[in-house]
Amino acid sequence: MSGHGNSHAHELGHIIPRKTYVTVLLILFFLTFVIVAASRVDFGVMNLVVALLIASVKAGIVGMFFMHLKYENPLIWIFVAFPIILLGIMIGGIFFR
Repeated sequence: MSGHGNSHAHELGHIIPRKTYVTVLLILFFLTFVIVAASRVDFGVMNLVVALLIASVKAGIVGMFFMHLKYENPLIWIFVAFPIILLGIMIGGIFFR
């Protein structure tokens, strides 16, 4: 039974300081401000690219910290990277006529 108590302690997950969450929140607020400011600027044909880049950075930050991907093993990263690569191929396909 003593082994069971140790495995339960392992299931608690990662203890992340509140300061980290506040920092991530402030970064997300800042990037929201950046994307709103970028929406008011005409980048020509690059409008979509700029918006997707900023949104991708925000999604990456959410995945890394709020979904705890930062602390996962490399096998999980394969399962994360594969759909992202496929999405990149599909989005890249809209630029070809």
